[in-house]
Amino acid sequence: MTEMEIVKFFAGLFILLGAFLSLVTAFGLIRLPDVYTRNHAASKSATMGVMLVLLGTFLYFWLIEHHFNSRLLLGVLFIFLTSPVAGHLIARAAYNSGVKLSDRTVQDDLAKARKKMKAEGQLK
Repeated sequence: MTEMEIVKFFAGLFILLGAFLSLVTAFGLIRLPDVYTRNHAASKSATMGVMLVLLGTFLYFWLIEHHFNSRLLLGVLFIFLTSPVAGHLIARAAYNSGVKLSDRTVQDDLAKARKKMKAEGQLK
Protein backbone atom coordinates (compact mmCIF):
# COMPACT_ATOMS: atom_id res chain seq x y z
CA MET A 1 0.00 0.00 0.00
CA THR A 2 1.53 3.26 -1.07
CA GLU A 3 1.51 6.51 0.83
CA MET A 4 -1.09 8.04 -1.50
CA GLU A 5 -3.44 5.09 -1.03
CA ILE A 6 -3.17 5.44 2.75
CA VAL A 7 -4.00 9.14 2.54
CA LYS A 8 -6.94 8.42 0.24
CA PHE A 9 -8.14 5.73 2.63
CA PHE A 10 -8.13 8.06 5.64
CA ALA A 11 -9.67 10.96 3.72
CA GLY A 12 -12.44 8.64 2.53
CA LEU A 13 -12.84 7.20 6.02
CA PHE A 14 -13.28 10.67 7.53
CA ILE A 15 -15.82 11.64 4.89
CA LEU A 16 -17.78 8.41 5.37
CA LEU A 17 -17.76 8.78 9.17
CA GLY A 18 -18.99 12.35 8.78
CA ALA A 19 -21.76 11.23 6.47
CA PHE A 20 -22.71 8.49 8.94
CA LEU A 21 -22.88 10.97 11.82
CA SER A 22 -25.03 13.26 9.72
CA LEU A 23 -27.35 10.32 9.04
CA VAL A 24 -27.50 9.59 12.79
CA THR A 25 -28.43 13.23 13.30
CA ALA A 26 -31.29 12.92 10.84
CA PHE A 27 -32.62 9.83 12.63
CA GLY A 28 -32.26 11.62 15.96
CA LEU A 29 -34.24 14.59 14.73
CA ILE A 30 -37.01 12.28 13.57
CA ARG A 31 -37.09 9.81 16.45
CA LEU A 32 -36.23 11.72 19.64
CA PRO A 33 -39.20 12.82 21.77
CA ASP A 34 -38.72 16.50 22.60
CA VAL A 35 -36.99 19.71 21.61
CA TYR A 36 -34.10 19.24 24.02
CA THR A 37 -33.02 15.81 22.88
CA ARG A 38 -33.48 16.76 19.23
CA ASN A 39 -31.37 19.83 19.84
CA HIS A 40 -28.72 17.66 21.45
CA ALA A 41 -28.63 15.37 18.43
CA ALA A 42 -28.43 18.28 16.04
CA SER A 43 -25.74 20.14 17.90
CA LYS A 44 -23.43 17.28 18.82
CA SER A 45 -23.42 14.67 16.10
CA ALA A 46 -24.08 17.08 13.24
CA THR A 47 -21.15 19.19 14.37
CA MET A 48 -18.85 16.21 14.44
CA GLY A 49 -20.21 14.97 11.10
CA VAL A 50 -19.61 18.24 9.32
CA MET A 51 -16.18 18.60 10.89
CA LEU A 52 -15.16 15.11 9.73
CA VAL A 53 -16.37 15.77 6.18
CA LEU A 54 -14.43 19.04 6.07
CA LEU A 55 -11.33 17.40 7.54
CA GLY A 56 -11.45 14.54 5.04
CA THR A 57 -11.86 17.00 2.20
CA PHE A 58 -8.98 19.09 3.50
CA LEU A 59 -6.69 16.07 3.77
CA TYR A 60 -7.56 14.89 0.27
CA PHE A 61 -6.91 18.20 -1.41
CA TRP A 62 -3.81 18.97 0.65
CA LEU A 63 -2.03 15.63 0.39
CA ILE A 64 -3.28 14.31 -2.97
CA GLU A 65 -3.98 17.41 -5.05
CA HIS A 66 -1.31 19.56 -3.28
CA HIS A 67 -3.78 22.37 -2.80
CA PHE A 68 -3.82 23.88 0.71
CA ASN A 69 -7.20 25.45 1.43
CA SER A 70 -7.28 27.38 4.67
CA ARG A 71 -11.03 27.98 4.33
CA LEU A 72 -11.69 24.34 5.15
CA LEU A 73 -9.66 24.61 8.35
CA LEU A 74 -11.41 27.86 9.24
CA GLY A 75 -14.75 26.14 8.62
CA VAL A 76 -13.79 23.32 11.00
CA LEU A 77 -12.69 25.83 13.64
CA PHE A 78 -15.80 27.99 13.22
CA ILE A 79 -18.18 25.05 13.49
CA PHE A 80 -16.26 23.65 16.46
CA LEU A 81 -16.57 26.94 18.31
CA THR A 82 -20.09 28.03 17.43
CA SER A 83 -22.32 24.98 17.04
CA PRO A 84 -22.23 23.66 20.64
CA VAL A 85 -22.74 27.16 22.01
CA ALA A 86 -25.65 27.77 19.66
CA GLY A 87 -27.20 24.43 20.63
CA HIS A 88 -26.92 25.30 24.30
CA LEU A 89 -28.45 28.74 23.81
CA ILE A 90 -31.33 27.34 21.76
CA ALA A 91 -32.08 24.76 24.46
CA ARG A 92 -31.90 27.40 27.19
CA ALA A 93 -34.22 29.69 25.25
CA ALA A 94 -36.69 26.85 24.78
CA TYR A 95 -36.59 26.08 28.49
CA ASN A 96 -37.10 29.69 29.47
CA SER A 97 -39.98 29.95 26.99
CA GLY A 98 -41.77 27.14 28.77
CA VAL A 99 -41.31 24.28 26.31
CA LYS A 100 -42.21 21.10 28.17
CA LEU A 101 -39.80 18.25 28.72
CA SER A 102 -40.65 14.80 27.43
CA ASP A 103 -42.76 12.52 29.64
CA ARG A 104 -39.79 10.16 29.75
CA THR A 105 -37.44 12.77 31.22
CA VAL A 106 -36.28 11.68 34.65
CA GLN A 107 -34.15 14.62 35.78
CA ASP A 108 -34.48 18.40 35.50
CA ASP A 109 -31.44 20.07 37.03
CA LEU A 110 -32.30 23.47 35.64
CA ALA A 111 -35.62 23.56 37.52
CA LYS A 112 -33.76 23.07 40.80
CA ALA A 113 -31.31 25.84 39.93
CA ARG A 114 -34.12 28.20 38.90
CA LYS A 115 -36.02 27.47 42.12
CA LYS A 116 -32.90 28.23 44.16
CA MET A 117 -32.28 31.47 42.25
CA LYS A 118 -35.90 32.55 42.85
CA ALA A 119 -35.50 31.88 46.56
CA GLU A 120 -32.38 34.02 46.62
CA GLY A 121 -34.10 36.80 44.68
CA GLN A 122 -31.80 36.56 41.65
CA LEU A 123 -34.62 35.55 39.32
CA LYS A 124 -38.04 37.11 38.93
